[in-house]
Amino acid sequence: MSPSVSGRIRAAALASAALLLTGVLTGALAGCSGSSSGGPGKPHKAAGTPTAPATASPADPGAYRRWGLDKPLAAPPAPPAKKLTDGFRAGEKPQIIRRIPTQDKVVFVTFDDGAEKDPEFLRMAADLKVPFTMFLTDDIARAGAGYGYFDKLRALGNGIDNHTLSHPNLRTLSAEAQKREICGQQDSLQKRFGSRPALFRPPYGNYNDATLTAAAGCGVRAVVLWEATMQINDMRYAEGNGLRPGDIVLAHFRGPQELKGTTMTRMVTNMLRSIQAQGFTVARLEDYL
Repeated sequence: MSPSVSGRIRAAALASAALLLTGVLTGALAGCSGSSSGGPGKPHKAAGTPTAPATASPADPGAYRRWGLDKPLAAPPAPPAKKLTDGFRAGEKPQIIRRIPTQDKVVFVTFDDGAEKDPEFLRMAADLKVPFTMFLTDDIARAGAGYGYFDKLRALGNGIDNHTLSHPNLRTLSAEAQKREICGQQDSLQKRFGSRPALFRPPYGNYNDATLTAAAGCGVRAVVLWEATMQINDMRYAEGNGLRPGDIVLAHFRGPQELKGTTMTRMVTNMLRSIQAQGFTVARLEDYL
């Protein structure tokens, strides 16, 4: 083969490779554009689910030490492609969720009610970047600093969901009264935050069939219970003596009066220490539900 022919063959091969690379890059960019601009490629976002800040940076080890932790929690694994509530149809009774089915060593932190509005916890949440979900009771959350406090936590990517208007034992109420409690808080949260939550937690974990019917009519996809509860210094477990993959942890917005002089930030440090010591990290509940 002559040098001129060989050169033309090499030039043609290089041109073909360039065209192929251009096509691959164009396809990748189109996919990214479709996802971020709200086009056909955008994944469904459940009502009441905040969007985690796209520019969130990894947690600073120094910040963890300032809050009494030796090091940051491990990064959680990638969330599943399919959520437990995918395929839910309006009007269906919501699923009852106590733990998330997973083999990964992750747990899910939740805070109830909204009584304590400690500004130090705002700083802690921003520093540590540990995801959590808030189940708020309207008359409790409105007191003091009000919902603006929880909106700041929501802006960090944490979820706000329904815990009724006034925290009653729902099993003692009529079906109509239960509907007012659940749907009333759905309406309140929609008015404040722009969407109706997909998740609901009944006060004290008490519910009956009327609760599920009312929740279904209000757009709830899942009733979220728990498998571990945070006390002041340690956790109690529904089964066994420790955490299991997928456990949902119940804590509360509480201050020194309820925690025997301990601050909420100290309680959260104790909780995260226990989670970490047991070899777990924390994932975002809304990524799985």
